Order: sequence, then C-alpha cells, then structure tokens
Amino acid sequence: MTSSSSSIEPSVASTLSRGLLAENPALRQMLGLCPTLAVTTAVSNGIGMGLATTFVLVCSGTVVSLLRKVIPSSVRIPAFITIIASFVTLVMMLTKAYLPALDEALGIYLPLIVVNCIVLGRAEMFASQHGPLLSAVDGLGMGLGFTISLTLMSAIREVLGNGSFLGMRVLPLGVEPIGIMLMPAGGFAVLGVLIAASLWIEQYPDRRDGLLNDATMPAESLCAACPVQCGGVELVNGSCATEGYVSKLEEAVIAAQAELKERD
Repeated sequence: MTSSSSSIEPSVASTLSRGLLAENPALRQMLGLCPTLAVTTAVSNGIGMGLATTFVLVCSGTVVSLLRKVIPSSVRIPAFITIIASFVTLVMMLTKAYLPALDEALGIYLPLIVVNCIVLGRAEMFASQHGPLLSAVDGLGMGLGFTISLTLMSAIREVLGNGSFLGMRVLPLGVEPIGIMLMPAGGFAVLGVLIAASLWIEQYPDRRDGLLNDATMPAESLCAACPVQCGGVELVNGSCATEGYVSKLEEAVIAAQAELKERD
C-alpha cells in the first residue's frame, strides 16, 4: 500500500511549477480576488501582500502536513484555521513592527489572510494529503504565482493610474494618468487582460504545433479526447459528428413541445 501511494506522489518540480501558471490561484482558480483587486494599486502593496501570503502558505502547509494524522477529521477545518491564524498573527506583528507603512496600506486585508480561500484551500486539498516537503513546495509555488499576479496587476495599475512605479514618476509630465485604473473597474479590466495573457502563454506551445486547430487533427485523436462516448469517429464538415446528433435531438424536442402546445 505504501509503495503504490508513493508512486503516484507528484514530483517537486511539477508541484512547484503548477502554481505559477497552470493552477495560478488568481488567474486560474479565481481565489483571493478581494485582496487581488483591493491592494494592487501600488507595486509595494502587491509585493507585500504576495510575500505575506506565501509565508503563511508555506508555514501553515508544512504544519498541517505534519499534524494531518493527528488532527481528527471532524475538527480539521477549525484546526487548520487555528494554525493559519497563528502564522498570520506572526506576519502582522512583524509587518507592524518593521514595515508600518505597508501595514497601514494593506489594512484589513492582512489579517484577512486567515480566511483567504487560497491558504485554507491548499491546507484542505493538498497539505492534509501529502508530506511536509511537498506541502511546503506547494505553498511556495502557489504563493509565488499569487505574488507574480499581484505584482503584475500592481505595476500596470500604478503606472497607468498614478503615473508612477514604486513611487517614482515614470509618465511624462504632459501625460495625465488614467484615474479609473485605481478603481475597482480598472482592477477588473487588468485582471481580465492578465487572465487572457496567461491563457495565451499556456496554449502557445499547442498552438505552435497545430494541436489547437481541429482541422489538422485526425478524427480518432479528437474522439479520443472527447468526454462524450458516442462511438462515432467521423468529422462532418470539419466539426464533430456529435454536434449533428445534438442538433437533431434539439429539433426533435422543439417539435415535440410544439405538438404538445397544439394539443392543449
């Protein structure tokens, strides 16, 4: 049993890398969007929030993994929150003591890391099921992905919305900043652009090799990847034969509904 379970353990490299793009918390899983949209008006805020979250992810994931066989399943969520809250309190004390400006800028969002879906979700879905090393690496990967997302958003919004980068003026004096970029609407717009860009980057190798072009793929390859087991392997006018079956079924349903209305 031990050998079979260890054989399916993910590698350290894959565990670290998937949080950067494929399972990026903000750009893929849509987690932690409140601090993502609220604190990314300055690069320093984005970096500070990202690093604080990374620290909590790594430390809480490691401790949860070490205690996963001791914590009863009936109280695992309160236990996870208690562990997370301990490290968040440590981060708050250090930030307040050594980075008071950052502490004031992050405000309520720093203590709210306790209930951040990213931290609690990784503790429940990964750290409670894997060893401490992989749990720490998973927290590091997710934290770095979150930090990169916040930093990119902060850079775009600060430059366009305030005309500065890390507090230094970068736009020419004659160019007025776009104030809406510092508002929630600007945050959503930048988030959407980053999501689209991350998808483009992730799909670029497949697009380069022609794997995303259905016309270049054999019917057998398309049907092998299809979740609908219809048994057909032919393409009709470059589209899946299943689409034709679905269209005919929809037409039959519409005709049956019309007939019922006429009888009524």
